[in-house]
Amino acid sequence: MTAKEQAAATAGEDVPLRSGGGGGKPLHRSPTDTPSFTLGQIKRAIPPHCFERSVLRSFSYVVHDLFFASIFLYFALAVIPALPPSLALAAWPLYWVLQGCVLTGVWVIAHECGHHAFSDYSLLDDVVGLVLHSALLVPYFSWKYSHRRHHSNTGNMQRDEVFVPKPRAAMRWYSTYLNNPPGRVLTLAVTLTLGWPLYLAFNVSGRAYPRFACHYDPYGPIYSDRERAQIFVSDAGLMAVSYALYRAAAGYGFWWVVRVYGVPLLIVNGWLVLITYLQHTHPSLPHYDSSEWDWLRGALATVDRDYGILNKVFHNITDTHVAHHLFSTMPHYHAMEATRVIKPVLGEYYQYDGTPLLRAMWREARECLFVEPDEGSTKKGVFWYRNDI
Repeated sequence: MTAKEQAAATAGEDVPLRSGGGGGKPLHRSPTDTPSFTLGQIKRAIPPHCFERSVLRSFSYVVHDLFFASIFLYFALAVIPALPPSLALAAWPLYWVLQGCVLTGVWVIAHECGHHAFSDYSLLDDVVGLVLHSALLVPYFSWKYSHRRHHSNTGNMQRDEVFVPKPRAAMRWYSTYLNNPPGRVLTLAVTLTLGWPLYLAFNVSGRAYPRFACHYDPYGPIYSDRERAQIFVSDAGLMAVSYALYRAAAGYGFWWVVRVYGVPLLIVNGWLVLITYLQHTHPSLPHYDSSEWDWLRGALATVDRDYGILNKVFHNITDTHVAHHLFSTMPHYHAMEATRVIKPVLGEYYQYDGTPLLRAMWREARECLFVEPDEGSTKKGVFWYRNDI
């Protein structure tokens, strides 16, 4: 952001996006003053049925997604091997993309289980979530608890759990060398392919802890004493799935497992990182230190995006994320209705960007490198994205 753009933004004016917003509209920063509305007023605007969780309806989405995953698996196991080599070469990428997208939907349902948004029964939610997430090599309880803390501390520079932006002083020495098109391509490639496992194993892009933090470690600093037993359960689920994959590799070959399971899982992980990154990384979104932060303003520091047809495939986690952060126990199948009715209440606090996906990803990688307060602003605890390393 240039000095002129920064001054305009500080004055509350529109700031043109260099690569265009949705429909080429100018960017308007989210307000940072304490909202005139309360969470209770937002909730009263939402029809009561939007908070109702149906076991049958929730399971219908599980069956729907697993049905299509099974169809695509049959395609990989029975159809592709019968194709001529030239067609098979083209069919595998098609399978990987389709299966990866559908399994991302499965991932989202397991995420809902972790929020107790699947049903009225916590045990059922945990059983379904554990099975589905373990199948995708996600430590269900481990991530459930760290993700819950993300929702409790969204936008807090000290306590948020994931995609916590760095202040200028904390930027690594090599950041300058990556602040160019080839560097951004490399950064995005590493983030989308390795970002999720690096976060789980080494807390990369997560909040700072006083010692090594790992989602697989029951005794790590992420978890409280009452949560540790369930981290063991998560690890057991991963070990069971890993053993099944080992047996499949022993029977069918390592590269068979990579083709059928590994590459779609890589795509799931990439979608997960990209979705989360774009939900919480945008030039219009503030971050707060502890002197300014409160829960409502933090929860509103997120943005809805448009993924086209994939909105439905991903169960609208992409275009109803603001509502999700306000009411995380609301099932996804009511989130669109809730989003429509809360927009008038939120006013300028509601952020939506319809920028095409690839353009948005590139813009955020270029514009959102670190955060710092506006020069001359009286709000030293409010941080905005910058890119002038």
